Formats: sequence, structure tokens, C-alpha cells
Amino acid sequence: MSGLHSFELAATDGKLIRGDRSIGKDRQILFITGFLSKRWGNKSKALAQWCEEKSWGFCCYDVRGFGDSEGTFTDYTLSDWMADARTVITMLKGGPPLTIIGNSFGGWIAWMMAQEFTAVEQLLLIAPAFNAIGVRAREIPADRRTRWQETGWMPWDDEPPHKDWPLSWKWVEESEVYWKTAFDPLRPVNTTILHGLQDTVILPGGSREFVEQLLACDPAFPIELHLVPGDHRLSGPEHLETFRRLVLETP
Repeated sequence: MSGLHSFELAATDGKLIRGDRSIGKDRQILFITGFLSKRWGNKSKALAQWCEEKSWGFCCYDVRGFGDSEGTFTDYTLSDWMADARTVITMLKGGPPLTIIGNSFGGWIAWMMAQEFTAVEQLLLIAPAFNAIGVRAREIPADRRTRWQETGWMPWDDEPPHKDWPLSWKWVEESEVYWKTAFDPLRPVNTTILHGLQDTVILPGGSREFVEQLLACDPAFPIELHLVPGDHRLSGPEHLETFRRLVLETP
């Protein structure tokens, strides 16, 4: 991955979005990470390597308030993370055709960006967390939901990876608003979804329902759904091979 170089982009609040990018030809891939995930993990490292082998461009970044980017986590919401994605895509859109690969929460952001930017030609969504915060608010016990609304803050859950990262109730409100316009207007983008059947974090039924609703709006929409054995992480060697095949097969 010798061709990678770091970049900094100023957001509207003056804070810096930090990431890494390699310049390539014929195609470029933008990886958008999942919730509370830094930009460099197993999937992004594999993608960067495959892009180098193909001489494609590659890009990944951290959202404001997390990872290497500037800002405080609690100062930002879904709209801000979408704005970060817009800033990065604006940097990339003058280059080769763009594929976005979104992981979990990043899959939800990737879908919305593909509907907005004509530069995005392909999508690969891994366990996409469509309207994840809105769904979460409906699924939790009523007393916890009430506390979230009344106090204004609540972590995703009380497990160690999440308990120190509270979300404002504004996340719920914004997620529901964006979900209502997820298919309106609808821009056809070649889309592939990969989801583990044993995923207990983001249930695979959500991807099934998304595809059903999408095809009800446009029966000719170019989308494929791959449901495979595996959990949310899809981190086994067989999953990586499936991931690789889908990446390399996508024109």
C-alpha cells in the first residue's frame, strides 16, 4: 500500500476530517466505516491491497469526533457524518468512476450518498444498518426510550464498546427523517448487499425488507442481495473471499 497518502479536509465547523487516499485509474473505491469504527480495519486493509493490485484508487476516512479526525463525538449527529461523506466525495468526484463500500452504519450513509451524487456508480453494502438509530429507539424498552427522550442522551447500549459514547435524541429524529426519503427521489445505482444470516446486531431481515421496499418502488432497480452464513462482522476467511469476489466482480 505504498501509494497511500494522508489528507485533511476542513469541515464547515473548521474541524479537520482526516483520511488516507491512493490515486488510481479506471476505478476508485471509497470505504465508509461502521458506527464507532476507525477507518483502518480488516476490510479496509484488504480493500486497499486489492486496489493497489488493480491500480485502482482507494480512500477511507474517520468521521469528525472519532478516530483521527478532529472534534468531540457528542457535538455531531447523523447529518454531520453525512456532511463528512459529502466533503470526501466532493474531493473524489473528479476522478475515475466511484464505488462506495459501506460497512454497517456506513452502508446507510453510502446509500444516501449514492442517491445524492451522480459520481457514485456502484454500491457494495455490508450488513447495512438502514435507519439503525430509528429502529433502535423503537426496539428498546419503553422506560429506556423515555429516559433517552427526557435526558436527551443515551448510548447505543451499556456494553463496554458503546457505553461511553452517548447519542443525543436528535440522532433518532434525523434518522427517521432521512429514512422517509430513502426512496424519494430514487436514483438507479448498481447495488449489492452482503449480510450475515446470524447477524444479531443488525438483523438480516432489515436488508430483506429494504430490497422488497426498493423493488416495490422500482421493479427494475439493479440490486442483488446475498445472505450468507455469518455474524455481523463477517470476518472469517470465507467471508473475506466472498467480499473479494464481489469487489472484483463489480464492474
